[in-house]
Formats: sequence, C-alpha cells, structure tokens
Amino acid sequence: MSDQTFISPVDAAEPSIATESTAAWFDEIFARAPLMAILRGTGVERAVKLATTAWDLGIDSVEVTIQNADDVVALREVARLGEERGKIVGAGTIVSPDQIALAVGAGARYLVSPGLDPRVVLEAQRLGIPILPGVSTPSEVQLASSLGLRWLKAFPAQWLGTDWFKHIRGPFPQVRFVATGGLDASNVQSFLDAGVRVAAVGSALEDPAQLDKLAALLVTSVRA
Repeated sequence: MSDQTFISPVDAAEPSIATESTAAWFDEIFARAPLMAILRGTGVERAVKLATTAWDLGIDSVEVTIQNADDVVALREVARLGEERGKIVGAGTIVSPDQIALAVGAGARYLVSPGLDPRVVLEAQRLGIPILPGVSTPSEVQLASSLGLRWLKAFPAQWLGTDWFKHIRGPFPQVRFVATGGLDASNVQSFLDAGVRVAAVGSALEDPAQLDKLAALLVTSVRA
C-alpha cells in the first residue's frame, strides 16, 4: 500500500481528493481487524511490549499518545518496529496543529485527537495526513462531515453507550466510527454489534485473561 497519496502537494491543494483518499486509506487499514490498540503514557519499554502483544494478537493498528517528550521517544521506537513488521502506527492526543509535524517526524502514519478542532483537522488535511478527530455529539459529527471526514473517533465510548451509535447512524449513515474510552474484552463486542467499525483497547492488552477473548473475537471477524 502506497502512502504517496497523503503527502503529495497535489493532494494538499485539492481537499476533496485528499479527504476521499483519506477515507479510503482508513477503510483499508481497518478492514483486516475491528480492533486497534491505544498506548498511553507507557514509556518506551512498555510501549514496545504492548505494541508487540497487539501485533501478535492480530491487531494491525497501534496508536501511541504523545503528551510529553518521553511519549515521542516511545512513538518513534514503536513506529520503527511497526514499519519492520508492516504495521500502521499513529499518534494520539493531538490537540494542536503544532504537534502534527512532531508526530509525523516521529513516524506516525495517522493522527488521533480527543476532540474536534477544525484548525487541527485542516492542518492535517493540508499536509495530507489521515486524522481521526474525537466527537460525542450530533453537532460535532455534522461539523466533521462538513470538513470532509468519513472516519471519526467516538469518545468517550463507554460514557456514550451503545445506543448512541445506533441512533447516530440514522442521520449520518456515511460516517464510520472508532470507539475509544473504557473498552475491553467484556464490552467491545456489544459496541461492534451496535455499528462501531473499530473498537480501541488499551489496558486489556496487559490482562492475560482478556487476551484470549480478544484473540477469539479477531478470529471470528476474520472468518466473517
């Protein structure tokens, strides 16, 4: 899979082309597994261990949040190892346009924000970097759609509940959601059943009892 679509000056100058390409890119990277991993404040050694656990489990996409200098070091190392394995690594907790160059420089292939800031979205689109901004209301979903986004992060998912996704599909059938916040092996299936395309897990990757359940879910999804 080539990433030239997302860094070329042509796409940066043509937002309609860039946003459609970004949607197709997320379609592809999330097609193989309905789970992604989020690593927050883990340090380098633990980040590498958790990312490896996720990859071995069958989770292709790993997000490393960057809130301090140590997180950037962890992102850089996980991204390096991910590239060796052909895996996709993103940078999370992007709350300012200034963080984008830092994240990309550390090897991030996509960005994730906890909320919806048009400044961050537009800068990512200008640079041709796929982004998943966070939303929790219909107004935010509508604004994100007006910015050309088709993949969004629903946060905090546990607080929103599964019914939120069932209702939001009515007015916004074109939007695909990644649910994050409070998800683990005990509830991810219920969110997927409610229409979530991808569920994000974090601490579950350190719980042996949950790993077997997550592995079984991934096997079932592949068969489906």
